[in-house]
Amino acid sequence: MDVRILGAHSVESAEAGFTSILFDGILALEAGSLTSRLSLAEQRNLKAIVLTHQHYDHIRDIPAICMSFFHMGKTLDVYAPAPVHDVLYSHLINDVIYPDYTQKPVKKPTLNLHLLKPGKKRMIAGYDVLPVPVKHAVPAVGYQVTSPDGKKVFYTSDTGPGLEDVWRQISPDVLLIELTLPSSKEKFALETGHMTPVLLQKELASFKSIKGYLPKVVLLHLDPFIETQMKTEIAPVEKALGIKLPFSYEGMVVTV
Repeated sequence: MDVRILGAHSVESAEAGFTSILFDGILALEAGSLTSRLSLAEQRNLKAIVLTHQHYDHIRDIPAICMSFFHMGKTLDVYAPAPVHDVLYSHLINDVIYPDYTQKPVKKPTLNLHLLKPGKKRMIAGYDVLPVPVKHAVPAVGYQVTSPDGKKVFYTSDTGPGLEDVWRQISPDVLLIELTLPSSKEKFALETGHMTPVLLQKELASFKSIKGYLPKVVLLHLDPFIETQMKTEIAPVEKALGIKLPFSYEGMVVTV
């Protein structure tokens, strides 16, 4: 299973993209950087998109990718928890901001929205997908994605600490986990549901205590304004845990 990081950041620029992850060229987690980071040919290969929560940097490209599929005459399957459905209908695909592609074209709508329930597995584009609630400012889920050959990746989405129940439900080979704020901003991180290096160290130690191992870890949702500072802060965490904690970047491919 090849996991390609299309967007690795919480701020967008010519160099940095909003969060979006592509599995084997066909399954996307998050829609922050789908149309801006994929060619039209690559967009055509998409079979499904899975969303974690309704924040703009995670759903931004849904209308744009629907426009592409509309012109291709194809149907796009998008899976998300109920709160994301509500926001998509009320803000992005309501015939005000952008066309309601769940109704256009009438005989074969471009967008099929599917409801995901936390804790209930779903087979999506050939992958076994398990939604698990995480700790964020709004209702959010992370996903364990299992490939047909049994390889497992867990993506936390945006989350703060307190993931013991999450760790008990998963067993990934690779953990894609957010790291958004410096440790000096811990109070704000706790209020908004995000990770700092100090909080991350505690959560990974908790994972090892519960599961008996640490998977390969890759860090996501970085703030490019403080990325150099964060790399300095993560060094003692790597030393304490005895593992490497690489920062993701646009175009990075993780082979599982």
